[in-house]
Amino acid sequence: MTDAVTDLPPGWTKVALGTVSSEPDQHVPADDETFSYIDIGSIDRSAKVIREPQRMLGKDAPSRARKKVAAGDTLVSMTRPNLNAVALVPDALDGQIASTGFDVLRPAHGIDPRWFAYLVRTDEFVGAMSELVQGALYPAVRTKDVRGFVAPLAPGAEQTRIADQLDTLLARIQACQDRLEAIPALLKRFRQAVLRAAVNGDLTASILRREEAATQVVRLGEDELDVPASWQVVDLQQVIDPARPLCYGVVQPGTETPGGVPLIRVQDMESGTILESQLRTVSPGIDAEYRRSRVVGGEVLVSVVGTIGRTSVVPQGLSANIARAVARIACRQDVSGLWVHYWLSTDSVQWHLLNSAKEVARKTLNLSDLARIPIALPGSAEQSLIVEKVGAYLRLAKKIESIVKVARGTSQRLAPITLAKAFRGELVPQDPNDEPASALLARIAARRIAPTDTAAAATPRRGRPPRAPKEAATMTKSRQDDDVMNQPYLAGHLRRIGTPTSAEALFKVAELPVADFYKQLAWEVAQGYVKDNKTTLEPGHAAG
Repeated sequence: MTDAVTDLPPGWTKVALGTVSSEPDQHVPADDETFSYIDIGSIDRSAKVIREPQRMLGKDAPSRARKKVAAGDTLVSMTRPNLNAVALVPDALDGQIASTGFDVLRPAHGIDPRWFAYLVRTDEFVGAMSELVQGALYPAVRTKDVRGFVAPLAPGAEQTRIADQLDTLLARIQACQDRLEAIPALLKRFRQAVLRAAVNGDLTASILRREEAATQVVRLGEDELDVPASWQVVDLQQVIDPARPLCYGVVQPGTETPGGVPLIRVQDMESGTILESQLRTVSPGIDAEYRRSRVVGGEVLVSVVGTIGRTSVVPQGLSANIARAVARIACRQDVSGLWVHYWLSTDSVQWHLLNSAKEVARKTLNLSDLARIPIALPGSAEQSLIVEKVGAYLRLAKKIESIVKVARGTSQRLAPITLAKAFRGELVPQDPNDEPASALLARIAARRIAPTDTAAAATPRRGRPPRAPKEAATMTKSRQDDDVMNQPYLAGHLRRIGTPTSAEALFKVAELPVADFYKQLAWEVAQGYVKDNKTTLEPGHAAG
């Protein structure tokens, strides 16, 4: 049962993330300091974990390497939030440094760190951040946008129960997705195994050649194929119908002509078939000019420019022409076009085709080189049997592929659905004995305002040699932000640094574009917030 007012279970409440989290101070690494640097590219957006952060010295660190993180922090990329590059900092990266491109949510005492890590993966959070992005080249949100997000908060004990359950369920979902992601590669290997068994005679050996053991070698450049000794090995030119010689198609197709003649391009050839629904057309006049390259059902097409060796068979009933990057193979009556297609599609022949191509403006396979490609020919009856068996196996693979596609789509919806249930309080039962979240919030608020026994002395930051500002650097602040415009924003950074510093060093921590930085600096100097000592800057008298 949920609370009728808040639409949340009893004991839950809603709160802005900034109310129950803190942010680490910025840290300028010393030149000789070695650390792991976590940037946006370190985040595995699928698994939501940090992968292979860079090890570096402070002297080599980019200007964005400033946020010292702790185990249990949640990193939220502020750039392109729709991609949801978020992750929980593990124990192994405690004390390391993250980019200022992240907002770092450090949970207040009593908040399960995993609560934040799972919360920022929900569709509600991603959608809210995506609506707040600013900028075109680097669409990003700001720290105040992330921390202003109002989220549900469960009692502390229930947070842990929910997080434990999410750990288990999401790990299973990820394992399922990993297995499904591996299937396309397995199917690709299966298809190649079927084709290899077809072209070396294994598919029909037990049926047609029980007594035959002799083989012959077909050489394909540095590779080779063993085929039955009874098969005839010829050049591709010898299987082509002399009345319809090997050729390529239309050089300049011109503009699209409604009601014209269909034109087959390389991008229209996929998995051995022609994507008829996306074919463009050429005018009847151009088709007549290139009538030598017209195609009819059963002919084999091969891509010979750019993408080399993609093959397809023209479906029966399709009357069309072909583009210049496509070659037509019209087979003799006693040679199956599908057999030629399967032979050319094997990995050994594909590799030979690619190596036979030459670099011109683009990689190009000359028709003369294509015509010399060796091909083994079984008898007509065996060709038909092989084509039938290969077709059955490939149809099975396609059926599995379709099932897997549906399963992958379903599995990708499981995590968002599970997270939504978790943050509605529907994943685990509530315990009426749990301390309500309101009591947890009260303790967090009391800790924030409680006086400390001893004030920690400010430790001056260790400086680094100045570098020239880079216009191309990605910034997360703007002079239009409320905490910058007409505010002693730069003076505040100078107070935190604790010692007079150069304009270059101040720029590194300001997170402002170059133009905004110098406009803000000039204004703060004029207002007395910043004192300009010619070579260094320090807080002015008006900065307090």
